[in-house]
Amino acid sequence: MAILILGLVIFIGIHSIRLVAPAWRDAQVARFGEHGWKGIYSVASLIGFVLLVWGYGIARRTPTVLWMPPAGIRHLTALFVAVAFVLIVAAYIPGNRIKRTLGHPMMAGTAIWALGHLLANGTLNAVVLFGAFLAWGAAGLLVCRGRDRAAGVRYPAGTPSGDVKVVVIGLVAWAIFAFVLHRWLIGVSPFA
Repeated sequence: MAILILGLVIFIGIHSIRLVAPAWRDAQVARFGEHGWKGIYSVASLIGFVLLVWGYGIARRTPTVLWMPPAGIRHLTALFVAVAFVLIVAAYIPGNRIKRTLGHPMMAGTAIWALGHLLANGTLNAVVLFGAFLAWGAAGLLVCRGRDRAAGVRYPAGTPSGDVKVVVIGLVAWAIFAFVLHRWLIGVSPFA
């Protein structure tokens, strides 16, 4: 569990710098340059990600069961994750009203993804992993939206065609991940 927690601290920590210490981040960008900072950020993110994946895998070998999720909960989780995929896609495809409405759909998508996985997993390692991402995503969404309001940030208006593009791409990506890649990468089939 220690490796999982260390990985989470590094991964979520590096991804939280802009949320909790934007002036310090700006100073580091000035010190190392844009490319230098992105290099440091990327290496730290990769180290954190590898540690959390490795730590989660180790913890899955001897799980501490906190509760047994109901059998049908995986369908609700699949719905949550489908919504999360659409939100994450909305963060990257311009011209959609989801981005205009939420401002930071990546944060919202992360929180919804984590909530769905918390519902379907009752082990201590799952609560640690998905609980950390739920807290980070929800807190990040609140901080970023508050910062946007204070700065008067308005995101460009979207179009119905932009919304359709986001939903279609998000659902196709979700289907590929849910029905093919999840079993291959994670070792668990969401619908088995």
